Amino acid sequence: MKTISFPTEEEVRQAYHQGEEAVVALFFEMIGNMHILAESVQKIEDRLARNSSNSDKPPSSDGLNKPSPKSLRKRSGKKSGGQPGHKGHTLKAVAQPDRVMVQRLKECQHCQASLEDVEANSHVKRQVFDLPIIRIEITEYRAETKCCPLCGNESKAAFPEGVDQPVQYGPLIKAQAVYFNQYQLLPLERTSEVFADLYGQPLAEATILNAGKEVAEQARPVNEKIKKHLIEKEKVVHFDETGLRVEGKLHWLHTASTKQLTSFMIHRKRGTKAMDDMGILPRMKGRAIHDGWASYMKYDVNHALCNVHHLRRLVFLQERYPQGWELEMADLLLEIKEEVEKTRPEQNYLSPQQVTDFESRYDRLIDQGLQANPLPDQQDGQPKKRGRIKQTPPKNMLDRLRDHKDAVLAFMYDFRVPFDNNQAERDIRMMKVKQKVSGCFRTAKGSTTFCLVRSYISTARKNGQPILGILHMALVGNPYLPAFISQPE
Repeated sequence: MKTISFPTEEEVRQAYHQGEEAVVALFFEMIGNMHILAESVQKIEDRLARNSSNSDKPPSSDGLNKPSPKSLRKRSGKKSGGQPGHKGHTLKAVAQPDRVMVQRLKECQHCQASLEDVEANSHVKRQVFDLPIIRIEITEYRAETKCCPLCGNESKAAFPEGVDQPVQYGPLIKAQAVYFNQYQLLPLERTSEVFADLYGQPLAEATILNAGKEVAEQARPVNEKIKKHLIEKEKVVHFDETGLRVEGKLHWLHTASTKQLTSFMIHRKRGTKAMDDMGILPRMKGRAIHDGWASYMKYDVNHALCNVHHLRRLVFLQERYPQGWELEMADLLLEIKEEVEKTRPEQNYLSPQQVTDFESRYDRLIDQGLQANPLPDQQDGQPKKRGRIKQTPPKNMLDRLRDHKDAVLAFMYDFRVPFDNNQAERDIRMMKVKQKVSGCFRTAKGSTTFCLVRSYISTARKNGQPILGILHMALVGNPYLPAFISQPE
């Protein structure tokens, strides 16, 4: 950064005695320094003004000075609470309870006469849903050994598949260990405490880790099939990345997902090296939805940009650089979104006239913004600066909206494309919770195991599968795979 200095009193007097030209030169030098300071102050104020509601910053970065929530969504007009048609989860009595406890009436509540030998007219029923006392069931397998009367040799019966240790845990208890540690995100020590409290049987941390590794190895081929399906079959795939620490160093969690599939990977890099190693984006045939980070744009695929990110940035421009066009652009994007949602039940496209009208309004606002934000003129006599010319935030936003118009409006052209990238952000959210609970991954192998298990769990959960059930399936060697992937070509 250039060091800013202002003339001393002696330098001012010296310029005064040297004449008009020296004073003018000194004056313009001071103006240049003030411009530099003004730009620095503007950058600092812009940085301080950014928060989760007007930029890409996460809510966790807002600290204690969290801004009042300002939703970018318009009111739906619906009342709060459950909507018509929602099934709900109200506790209801069952026809055949597991146990019936009859409360005997021994005496009259009015005259205290004995009623022990009187037959009841009817019963008033109340049902209590509770858990029985749970304890671990220990099964001992005894393999017979016999001596053959013909040949004299001894033979031994085979143990069931999977029973290969003198003492071991079964797949159900290991599935619960993975469930608490990898799905509910309990640290190893607390997972062990859960088993001690619930079953009176604390698990060793190594047992919990090994159970996770078993599920990860069984889920590995499933995750490869998920990646292949994302590459070859899916028309729209969501991408995102977020930072986390592995072995004390910054790494990046990458995700590629749809409403039914999830694929995670942790990598030391954030950009194209990681995306190449993940192997989905470079080869995919569908459309990639993301936040517009430069590394994504390097791939030769159809792109779609998250418009919630655009709305937040337009809010920031409205707060810091109000020019009028940014508010109209935000309203236009929301108007197109509303029109798409209104049209979707009847048909999967807007009329050509609607598309043309929205495009012309979009282009008009871009032109209006560019006129209000011209590039600075190169002054005569000044050396030409190398690299890209420094631009204002409004100009950067306008360039983005102009240069990637098709990606911004992809949701208008193709109704399969959503308005935002919320799917990827929802998939990443629980990974951030894991980071808050545990801080970081202690080993690279542990982070790889976590990604394999979470990809498997997330996919199963999206397809309505019980988590404990699919973990048990993996531990017995029959991992869950969605039917639409396992179907033959």
